[in-house]
Amino acid sequence: MVTMKDVAQLAGVSITTVSHVVNGTRAVAAETKERVLDAVARTGYTSDVIARSLVTGGTRSLGVAISLVANPYFAELMQAIESEATAAGYTLLLVDTHDEAETEEYSIRMLRARRVDGLLLTPSPGAVTSVLPELRRLNIPTVLVDRLPGNQPIDQVGPENVQAMSALVQHLGELGHRRIGMISGAAGLTTSSERTLGYRLGLGRAGLPWDPELVAAGESSSAQGAVALAQLLSLPAPPTAVVAGNNNMMVGVLHEARRRQLKIGTDLAVVGYDDVEWADLVDPPLTTMAQPIADIGRTAVRMLLARIQDPSREPQTVRLPAKLMHRQSCGCA
Repeated sequence: MVTMKDVAQLAGVSITTVSHVVNGTRAVAAETKERVLDAVARTGYTSDVIARSLVTGGTRSLGVAISLVANPYFAELMQAIESEATAAGYTLLLVDTHDEAETEEYSIRMLRARRVDGLLLTPSPGAVTSVLPELRRLNIPTVLVDRLPGNQPIDQVGPENVQAMSALVQHLGELGHRRIGMISGAAGLTTSSERTLGYRLGLGRAGLPWDPELVAAGESSSAQGAVALAQLLSLPAPPTAVVAGNNNMMVGVLHEARRRQLKIGTDLAVVGYDDVEWADLVDPPLTTMAQPIADIGRTAVRMLLARIQDPSREPQTVRLPAKLMHRQSCGCA
């Protein structure tokens, strides 16, 4: 096995200098650094991060346990997290929890075994009673991202859901819609419950009654989103406008509307929470609430690094506002 001593001899420098270059612990002259990096490349040396962590107390790595579930939102979130972590000199270890409690527990155990300095987690529906108490007991620096269970003594950052969804529903009410349907996300997720609460709040502000028949479960998926729209349109008094709870379900809504040969914005007004890069490419362009995804990712990393530096600081919950992307699918010119 190639050692740091071998690299130092080849580069003609001390072992300490090699350590500073490899670990980034002190500035080294450019020419010297180049010789060390060349020696590293020629020998194939890789530092033993885990062994070094036993001495330094940290691996300069962050664990990310996230539910990717083929959602473009989480892919964009990961880009922001990686960019911010890299800029701070940290590497990432990423695991997909699949929104399953057992997989989530296993994923977190695996990240702990690799001695990550802190953890970013998009909690599954059962996390409040499973992994979160364990993380608090072990005092592992953790930030919850996107899904914020509330009333938890743990750092959290995510979007503002209630007022944003309320604004979408109010807008439809102001356009004259009296029957506004809601396609809700997966049960047990805080994002789903908060956006449904926002829907009810928007109805009240628009002077419209709450009708549970107008809420259909889209389960945060495209396929179920299509089924949910079909369910709403089969009502004796179907909605004239529909709100989709996330971008996956919006895809299902568009598929089902096309299958029925409905003209979006004319036969059926459609708005959604989550913006996508193709939202203004479809006909008509989609009215949506755009989450500040990059800001959420960057803020999550900064909060985690602050927690690592000061474990005793008071837990914070940060809500970042969504932005209305007003286009034509709501029926507006």
